[in-house]
Amino acid sequence: MLEPPAEPGARSGAMRLYLAAAFSARLAEEGMAVAAVMLAAQRTGSAAQGAFVLTAWMAPHVCAAPLVGAVAGRARRPRLFFSGALAGFAAAIATLAAITGRAPMPVTLAVALVGGGCGPVVSGGLSSLIAGLVPAGVRRDRAYALDASAYSAASVAGPAAVSVVAALASPATATALLGGAAAVAAGLAAALPYGSGPYGAGRPARSAPGQAALRADLVAGLTAVLRTRELGAITAATCLAFLGIGGLTTTTVLLTGHHGRPGSAGVLMTAFAIGALAGSLAVARWRPPLTVHRLAAVALFGTGAALAAAALVPHPPARTALFVAAGLCDGPLLAATLRIRADHAPPSARAQVFTLGAGLKISAASCGAALTGLAAALPPPLLLLGIAALQIAAALLYALLRPRAAGPRGPVSAFTAGKSCPPPGVPEEPSAKITP
Repeated sequence: MLEPPAEPGARSGAMRLYLAAAFSARLAEEGMAVAAVMLAAQRTGSAAQGAFVLTAWMAPHVCAAPLVGAVAGRARRPRLFFSGALAGFAAAIATLAAITGRAPMPVTLAVALVGGGCGPVVSGGLSSLIAGLVPAGVRRDRAYALDASAYSAASVAGPAAVSVVAALASPATATALLGGAAAVAAGLAAALPYGSGPYGAGRPARSAPGQAALRADLVAGLTAVLRTRELGAITAATCLAFLGIGGLTTTTVLLTGHHGRPGSAGVLMTAFAIGALAGSLAVARWRPPLTVHRLAAVALFGTGAALAAAALVPHPPARTALFVAAGLCDGPLLAATLRIRADHAPPSARAQVFTLGAGLKISAASCGAALTGLAAALPPPLLLLGIAALQIAAALLYALLRPRAAGPRGPVSAFTAGKSCPPPGVPEEPSAKITP
């Protein structure tokens, strides 16, 4: 039975509830990158098992993304799907807190794989809900910028919270608290309204479940990305950019060691994350006078320029300031990416597009981290220049691939003019008809 549409007056409250759920879930996701390694190192005396657990946790993101998106799009009870997936995410984290370093390795890896299979709901699936929670126009633009802020805030708070709790108590306690944050997210997701947009009364009718229909849904997101130039352009550009960003942490460690400050890598990465949070919040508050498409290109170019300058400057304070500047550009990029996906994805495949895009970015970042490890013998400033070059190349690639006619023309901002026009063949979003 479909749930009744939510009243427009409840939209702002629904968005606050959504942001709380998204932040809690992403706090757990970001914290696991640190907690898994710390927990394994404490119990086994080596971080190697933690690295394997983390690999198993991250691997399903791209593999499971199409299936998660397809199931989310077909769910007759989306409340049950999203809250259930987040509950499974929480249960996997709590189980890993108990068994890592104690249970046989295959069992631990199996639990990590299951938990990682729920990851696409956190990294992309939740963002696909915004179109059903907020009417099209300025309010939805701001909602996507705030969603990007939730990502950035979690990337700062997650590792920091794990480090503090692990120091005060233990890595196991820190990991268990991450499981609690994910459980809170599951409870908040159960309270969200799903009555409009792609998850409720306004969603397209679904045929009876069947293997053929499910197979069609599995490829719907990929088909939309390949056939819609805007989606293809932003996906290709962000994947190229994240090929570099994935190696930024390792490169920063090498760079600070190269300059005789081996313990200051965390300061630079925190500066980058704080800059990203400030950038996404600034977009939500002030709405820059750029179309969302130009904002994406400018953000990529600005990130690359700031990182290139950071590779060349000899003074630590200037280098820290440039990492903040790089983050200030990276935050608006995520907000623009989310908005472009929402504007140009067919409503019936929106969840697939969001989960697939997030999964591909995470996979690109993983490849970038591996490539940086292979190239670790190179001078660190050269590695950082390579990362910067990938950001600038991504900006050029996006400008080359995206259709010239996409988005509003002239100096009017996409953040003040409302929703940009969908490409031919993509229907108007149902929620665009809801008045604030």
